[in-house]
Amino acid sequence: MNHDISTITFDPQLSSGARNAIVDCLRLQPSERITIITDRECAEISASLVHEIEKVGSEYNVFVMEEYAERPLKDMPQIILDDLGKSQVSIFAAITQTGELGSRIQMTSVVNKNKIRHGHMVNINKQIMMEGMRADFLEVDRISQRLVDKARKTKIIKTRTAAGTDFTAELSPHLKWLKTSGIISPDKWGNLPGGEIFTSPNNSNGLFVVDGVVGDYLCQKWGDIQKHPLFIEVVENRIKNIECSNKELLKEFLDYTHTDANSDRVGEFAIGTNIALKSIIGHILQDEKFPGIHIAFGHPYADHTGQNWVSTTHIDCVGRNFDIWMDDVQVMEKGKFIFENF
Repeated sequence: MNHDISTITFDPQLSSGARNAIVDCLRLQPSERITIITDRECAEISASLVHEIEKVGSEYNVFVMEEYAERPLKDMPQIILDDLGKSQVSIFAAITQTGELGSRIQMTSVVNKNKIRHGHMVNINKQIMMEGMRADFLEVDRISQRLVDKARKTKIIKTRTAAGTDFTAELSPHLKWLKTSGIISPDKWGNLPGGEIFTSPNNSNGLFVVDGVVGDYLCQKWGDIQKHPLFIEVVENRIKNIECSNKELLKEFLDYTHTDANSDRVGEFAIGTNIALKSIIGHILQDEKFPGIHIAFGHPYADHTGQNWVSTTHIDCVGRNFDIWMDDVQVMEKGKFIFENF
């Protein structure tokens, strides 16, 4: 369906973010092949990406998912997985639907197996293309590298916020820290826009106040939850109690984090590093890169972190205005990095 996408007229304001994606983040070369997996809703954004691919001169294929299977997508169509397996670079730019995580895991399994440089643009929209995707990713990468170097030597990270977060993560040298700064390598596919470092904690305890956003499909429904934050009490790396004045959100979050035996377990502990971002916008793809802490319950990216358990779910939880200490050295105050300390 290449010709369909390449003939779509797109807003020229998308070009700067699209160029960053193809040239700076994925470093696509003329001799390489790229697969783009998209949907009808993201066709305009995909057209801007294709325009940049054509400037590079690489061979490409574009798959609009609705043309190959019904949504929500239970399984990624084999024709798409087969094409992906032939490429060195790939992009997923689509709006998620409930129950589609399995099909994305099938896709990222091919990415991992073949060490494809993959840009994951889940629920990308024009605002994110014009904000987070316009970051200076070389600078974001420099900050992320300095921070991850310090994190790898750290045993305990403590974090507090004025909203009530008081949370401690215990780290293990056997569990790897990863950097997904937007500069994507064959070792680990990354979300675009990029800008985070993350690990799976060995243990964690305390109160984590989610006054930013929650992930997966709940983000599309609830957006910025600052007025109705989730107060999550974690004991020995599992949810012990949750309170929220929005009872519908509370029920949905509880249901989500009780999908399987490890859905309520802290699988990810992360620090956002995209300094181009000025505020939470109510959209997980960008907001989890906002400077500060986010944690996720469920799937711990075991292939990359070395964690010894798995889950079929993964839900990110983002807060605001963090103070962060790495082994008693403060690296963030009220959401601003203290660069001289790392």
